[in-house]
Amino acid sequence: MGTLKPFSDIQVDKTANQSLKPGGSPLEMVLDLLPSNLSQVLSHLTPEILAQVEEIRIRQGRPLMVRCHQREHFVNFNGVSQDSDRAYLVTREDVNRTVQVLTGSSLYAVEEELRHGYLTIPGGHRVGLAGRVVVKDGQVETIRNIAGLNLRLAREFPGAGSAILPYLVDRHTKELRHTLIVSPPRCGKTTILRDLVRQVSSGVPELGLMGRTVGVVDERSEIAGSYKGVPQLDVGLRTDVLDACPKAQGMMMLVRAMGPEVIVADEIGRPEDFQALEEVINAGIKVLTSLHGRDLSDLEKRPSTRALLERGVFERLVFLSRRSGVATVEQILDGRTLKPV
Repeated sequence: MGTLKPFSDIQVDKTANQSLKPGGSPLEMVLDLLPSNLSQVLSHLTPEILAQVEEIRIRQGRPLMVRCHQREHFVNFNGVSQDSDRAYLVTREDVNRTVQVLTGSSLYAVEEELRHGYLTIPGGHRVGLAGRVVVKDGQVETIRNIAGLNLRLAREFPGAGSAILPYLVDRHTKELRHTLIVSPPRCGKTTILRDLVRQVSSGVPELGLMGRTVGVVDERSEIAGSYKGVPQLDVGLRTDVLDACPKAQGMMMLVRAMGPEVIVADEIGRPEDFQALEEVINAGIKVLTSLHGRDLSDLEKRPSTRALLERGVFERLVFLSRRSGVATVEQILDGRTLKPV
């Protein structure tokens, strides 16, 4: 199929709802939320690095690090270095102050999120947490003595899904086809899925696609980046989001309560997810979803996905990789014939 443009080169879709986004770059917004000492160190990064940062790693007693396009850098007051001995060493106070700032000094208030090992902060950015896990009756109750944080920056690329959307819309009925996006981790899958949600929800006149009511089950808060229930990322004009909700339960909740025309869920995988998808489809609702994998043979090896392929449940299968950069489109297959479209 060829390669989508790298996200940094995609021309921003001017129809995107820019009013949802506060000013500043994603990293600048995160720096405003960090304690002043860490913010000052990170502010010495060059504009080029600032534009590429995907993750900030804060680990007690170890170097401050950032990740940019699969490459890691140590951070100091001069910018970045490949020498760990020259990096800023994160202190216990740095970690404690960061946790206090990001939780509003109340771990109890975010205890439900801590059970899942992460927090979502303003802007839709996600903070992974590492420390002592407290288990009660075999279930994770919370995380204490936090010693490591991973700030994953939520970046929007309006137009990221434009290259594949024409393959997903029926030329005659102008309806979205049941679609499964397949890729290994870090191949742009969620970014593309988010942009497809935005476009399907708001409508794409040039494709004859009228705006649809979309229901998103955002179990890990990655599609909409909701903060206190409100999407921080642009997911379109007609989209309802169930944040931090298990996918199978969420899909049924949306069907019963929100009247969606399209239901979206990222990274399905459990047997109950596939069962819920089939119920959604049987209810006459279009599905747009994704899972981890590399190619068709990967799907055929798994009993749950093989059964769906054999019944032709999905009308389009989209396979992504990083072979020629993020969001390389390896194949788009007709889900009924398993042949390229």
